[in-house]
Amino acid sequence: MSSLPDPSRSSSSPPASVRPYRPDDSSALYDICVRTAHVGGDSRHLYPDPDLLPSLFAAPYAALEPELTFVLDDGRGRAVGYVLGTADTPAFVRAFRDVWLPPLAGRYPKPAGPARTPTDEMIGLLHWPERMVLPGLSGYPAHLHIDLLPSHQGQGHGRALMHTFLRALHRRGVGAVHLSMVTANTGARAFYDRLGFHVIAVPDPGPLTYLGRSTEVPAEAARP
Repeated sequence: MSSLPDPSRSSSSPPASVRPYRPDDSSALYDICVRTAHVGGDSRHLYPDPDLLPSLFAAPYAALEPELTFVLDDGRGRAVGYVLGTADTPAFVRAFRDVWLPPLAGRYPKPAGPARTPTDEMIGLLHWPERMVLPGLSGYPAHLHIDLLPSHQGQGHGRALMHTFLRALHRRGVGAVHLSMVTANTGARAFYDRLGFHVIAVPDPGPLTYLGRSTEVPAEAARP
């Protein structure tokens, strides 16, 4: 990633930096997820309920594994990006079903039939956390999600977030991590390729590509 100046920050403002997630980052976490969830762009035109996608792809990680949730602070205390995930996907799936899903089931009842709208499709995924455990992924027990607002992309912050997360996994003795991405998101794929991710063969992946890599980060890699 290039080191272009951040146009959203004046020269007198502190630089953006990676830090652990705090409970008061919750609203920013939801906002970042919604504004980056549609092939890397804003998803608000597709999903009327702004809490739905974060309830799938961001908030459960912050709630269930906060020690593996990190944010990019814009220098003024506001989160403008995040990386989050789990060290143990099967264990996370069990916690998702047993702990995270029950309080949401009334607000998002399981669809009775085939999905007819994007919202129906996402609610179906909410009620099917076991989709995260797939053949071919057992060698990559951890998984992650990373999102960054456009104002802070292209400046090395994504790499700093990713390296922070990888180091946290490595300290726990987790050797490899995977992620899934919409295949059409070519910009994200280029980012992951630069960070050393490779394709994992997964049967019938649909519109997704699965990528994985070791959690080792070279000693010479810049720390945030």
